[in-house]
Amino acid sequence: MCAMGMGHGGSRYRHVFEPLRIRGVVLKNRLELAPPSPNLASKDGKVTPEFVDFFRPIAQGGVAVLHVGNSVVDIKEACDEERQLDLGSDECILPLTRFVEMCHGYGALASLEINHNGKDSQFEKTGRAAYSSSSFIPGGELARARQAGREPVPTIEMDRAKIGETVEKFAAAALRCKRAGFKMCMIHGGHGNLIPQFVSPLYNKRRDEYGGPLANRARFAVEVLTRVRELCGEDFVIEYRISADEIHPIGMRFEETLEFIGIIKDKIDILHVSAGLHGDLQYMRNWWQNYLMARMYNVHYAADVKKAFPGLKVCTVGSIMNVADAEGILAEGKADLVAMCRPILADPEMPRKYALGREDDHRPCLRCQYCGLRLIIPAVINCAVNPFLGNETEFPEARVRKAEARKRVAVVGGGPAGIQALITLCERGHDVTLYEKTDQLGGHVVPASALPFKQDVLDYLRYLRRQAGKAPARILFNTEATSELLAAEGYDALVVAVGSEPVVPDVPGIQKNHVHWAPEADSGRVTVGDKIVIVGAGAVGVESAIGLRRMGKDVRIVEMARDLSNLSRSAGGAAAFELTALVEELKIPVAHGCKLEEVADDKVVCRDVDSGEKVEFPADTVLLAVGMASRAALADSLRHAAPETEVFVVGDAAEVGTIATAVRSAFRAAAYI
Repeated sequence: MCAMGMGHGGSRYRHVFEPLRIRGVVLKNRLELAPPSPNLASKDGKVTPEFVDFFRPIAQGGVAVLHVGNSVVDIKEACDEERQLDLGSDECILPLTRFVEMCHGYGALASLEINHNGKDSQFEKTGRAAYSSSSFIPGGELARARQAGREPVPTIEMDRAKIGETVEKFAAAALRCKRAGFKMCMIHGGHGNLIPQFVSPLYNKRRDEYGGPLANRARFAVEVLTRVRELCGEDFVIEYRISADEIHPIGMRFEETLEFIGIIKDKIDILHVSAGLHGDLQYMRNWWQNYLMARMYNVHYAADVKKAFPGLKVCTVGSIMNVADAEGILAEGKADLVAMCRPILADPEMPRKYALGREDDHRPCLRCQYCGLRLIIPAVINCAVNPFLGNETEFPEARVRKAEARKRVAVVGGGPAGIQALITLCERGHDVTLYEKTDQLGGHVVPASALPFKQDVLDYLRYLRRQAGKAPARILFNTEATSELLAAEGYDALVVAVGSEPVVPDVPGIQKNHVHWAPEADSGRVTVGDKIVIVGAGAVGVESAIGLRRMGKDVRIVEMARDLSNLSRSAGGAAAFELTALVEELKIPVAHGCKLEEVADDKVVCRDVDSGEKVEFPADTVLLAVGMASRAALADSLRHAAPETEVFVVGDAAEVGTIATAVRSAFRAAAYI
């Protein structure tokens, strides 16, 4: 008689991993990849091998549906990204089959977010004016015209013939998807693209049957959805993306959106509920949330839609950070499906890890917006914490190759660069020793995670420490690695990740006991008084000021620049907007154009950079946030501690940057040792 092995059974995420059947199409679970645009289509908008490889780890990782963002119905007249898919001719079908068949091979469904960007189509890319519901000059066009030194080009109000032609383009694009093997698609009716430019009173100023009351403004959307169903048939799933609230005071607000849903609900199978608009950071933040904003930010809209239309399948999206969050949403009946983009890009294997009970191995998203900002450069989309993303051709299936020969490798420094190097080196099979001069791992991520609104960074710090602890490496705490110590060990290779240190201005009084680096105050390592001056208005200084002001402290920022440009450079994207808004909301005074000249016992002395006048501010605590400098001299002192061609300086030790630059440089070095 054979002994039967005991199985583990299913996971505790029963709602997430429950299949869903719509029109005979099976979604194996309730997780969708919300639509990213990887910038990997060919110049003429076709699927490429690199495009397929980008999505392969995500399909392997366990999501049910992979949506691809901003796939346009006609790239000749609607283009707002460098390398987006064009669905405007039958030539797209054959390349699309490669993507579809890859997804189907892993039991996942492929889907395209079919779109016409309308007003946001860029003159520089199409050479023609953008079409929209009405004629006006969009804010994005004003900015581009100013930058190019040309007159802005107003949008063309679509006439009835153009509307009819565009309806056919949407339906033809959907049919091309079906012909390529897709079983579903997403029609983009949100974020201020062309369809919502007709629906929203913000953009639609027409006086004909497509303008005025909601029933007229909804006409274009209804015609598109009706025609898609006519061409694609009853066995094809239509998902419709919507902004529940455009947030803009004269845009679509939630109450009117509910009326609009009532008009289209019988023409769609899934309603994908987002919020906000493209093109303006004030409204963009609602669909592209940053680390300062609440998690599961838009779920309440989906929950309210579900209450209003209980028979409609509803998908929710927006800062849903992991499978456990998704399980809670589904279990409470707030939605039928959950979409995530950035958390899946950060860890394509997340669904599988949760199903297998390996939640602690999940690599968390920082909501730092590094991925989206790459599109603006333009560059292939990458991730701050996932170094494989965008490099799938070089590292197939998000794996590094095993080393041909096992080497003894030292890593100096236990910040994000050092830990990433350790993880990658161990994955390749090397014998690794990490030297950390303090009693804890994390480097600058430790103080960066201290403020209450830095939960995303704190999750990443915990992840780094867990992974370092699980790795088969020797970690030596409270050990300063000198050139002599390393040389005596005879390492085959060396990764130098000694990081950076705060820049300290050379002014009288700077060494006084009440002067500290701002993150030391954030983390409670130093005691602060009640009247605080922060020197520097980059992200570090502004975050510190916000944290201290919320604690009831009297905080003032002094900044050499005449504006908050340093904040924009250091925070990036909508986070800079968010920080600026919080400074205003909390009434934190910012003295622009002020250069620190002296620190006294009870004040700081500054000088106005324009007038030269002396300005004084009372202070019992002075916090420095004027930047970081590489520990270049320390790094250089270690360059001869191993064969010189096998010594790699990474992270801030090479060039001061971000978590993204630290992770990627360390990964690159470790992947080839």
